[in-house]
Amino acid sequence: MLPWLICAALAAIVLVLCVRLYLLQKSLDDIAAQLGERLSSDTNNPIFLPTRNPHARRLAAALNVQLKELRRQRQQYESGDRELREAVTNVSHDLRTPLTAICGYLELLDKGGKTPEQARYLALIAGRAEAMRQLTQELLRYSVAAGGEEELCLEPVDLNAAVEEAIASFYAALTERGITPRVSLPEERVVRELDRAALARVLGNLLNNALKYSGGDLDVVLEEAGAITLSNAAPGLDEVQVGRLFDRFYTVESARSSTGLGLSIARTLTERMGGTIAARYGQGRLYVVLSL
Repeated sequence: MLPWLICAALAAIVLVLCVRLYLLQKSLDDIAAQLGERLSSDTNNPIFLPTRNPHARRLAAALNVQLKELRRQRQQYESGDRELREAVTNVSHDLRTPLTAICGYLELLDKGGKTPEQARYLALIAGRAEAMRQLTQELLRYSVAAGGEEELCLEPVDLNAAVEEAIASFYAALTERGITPRVSLPEERVVRELDRAALARVLGNLLNNALKYSGGDLDVVLEEAGAITLSNAAPGLDEVQVGRLFDRFYTVESARSSTGLGLSIARTLTERMGGTIAARYGQGRLYVVLSL
């Protein structure tokens, strides 16, 4: 009789342990699900557990503390980012008026009589003023794109035609650099729901990037899956620099005249259209892949 009682007691203990283990696993699954939901949404709701298990409740409490701190830091970042965009927009607007006046006065001076040395200095000033004007416009474009102020109009866009138009618009600048682009397009038309103007700006920024870093060649390949790959020899780059190409305001030494916003704008617009963009470096070549 005693052995049966011992077996029954052990069975009861095992059953209780199995139930407690099941409840603990369920609590952990609930924590994981709620944590994923809190991280992916903008909410102040804490992780809530109906279980009385002290270990699970301590874990949930610790996670709630970290979530609260994460929300605070996120709000601080968003506030700082918004203030930065507003400052960039204001500075861009403030610079446009005096730059326009400077360019106008330079045109008047250029029409009058001047010595060769004066003409050379005027040309230098005009070049710097034009560079400032372009940088100001780029800053303004970035603040508009990053702030989502520009409404995107999605419509069926032929990627084959879009790539051809972008290459054609940059063909003179490419050939001036001694670059003859090699373009590979599929026979079938690749159509995606995109904003036509935003796509043109993205492709233009990518081609402008190729002008900066190309070692003398450029390959553009459009795949039927909707991926556009631009690759070129880039002896002046390395993996670390390529990993930061899409960072805001980042420029490498060979492109100091740039704000470093072209690729950041391209990434922002691409993501707003539901696509992705990335860069990698291998065997001395830069690869930028735009997936739509």
